Amino acid sequence: MVKKLTRHGNSLALVIDRPILDLLGIDADTPLQITTDGKGLHIVPAVEGVLDENLAAGLHDLYQRYGNTLKRLAE
Repeated sequence: MVKKLTRHGNSLALVIDRPILDLLGIDADTPLQITTDGKGLHIVPAVEGVLDENLAAGLHDLYQRYGNTLKRLAE
């Protein structure tokens, strides 16, 4: 499925079709965790908690420090 972003004020929004929302059990009140590998987005329902925030922060720091090295190792 190919989608285009929609202007929403000064931001851009991705509209997710109802069948996908229903399949994943997501509604307007569901917190979503958005991560990236630098090439794409991964969006999943968030598991709330401090551990998840600490893990996300740690992974972000790891990627900032060693991202280029990890990319070279993967080649």
